[in-house]
Amino acid sequence: MKPMSTVPVRDRPSPTSAPEASPFRLEDFLPYRLSVTANRVSRAFARLYAERFGLTIPEWRVMAVLGTGGPMPASAIVERTAMDKVKVSRAVAALEAKGYLARRPHPEDRRSALLELGPRGRAVFEQIVPLARALEAELTAALGPQDRALLVELLARLDARLARLGALPQEVGDPG
Repeated sequence: MKPMSTVPVRDRPSPTSAPEASPFRLEDFLPYRLSVTANRVSRAFARLYAERFGLTIPEWRVMAVLGTGGPMPASAIVERTAMDKVKVSRAVAALEAKGYLARRPHPEDRRSALLELGPRGRAVFEQIVPLARALEAELTAALGPQDRALLVELLARLDARLARLGALPQEVGDPG
């Protein structure tokens, strides 16, 4: 007997909107477009901070989360960045080696440590933030204020939808 899908019926594609009805065009496939665009944006920004500060994309992401969110365990960084544990662990180790990160005992969990930017890391973070804002302004210059707000709203809706669907890859296409 086939297991039941955990995606509610109302959240499944309707038979009339079956994606199989038209030929698959990769360049129109939303996950592909989002991935390619996100990678291009990340690489464009990485060129700015890699040259000046010697940081990798995962290292910057860890710094950005700690710089805006304050001290937290590595597990929270994994959750907030959607990076895997190994990437976060390597980035943390590299940032510690550069003297950008400080580690202190977690007051509620002895098995865990709280990570935070040290003074050198905070100084670098403060220098990168204006670069990030300038790139964002350059990227969104093609959009008006309403389009920028709509883009933010649409991305938030997609994130919320993904959260509701949970284990999406196993359930999409499951006829139930």
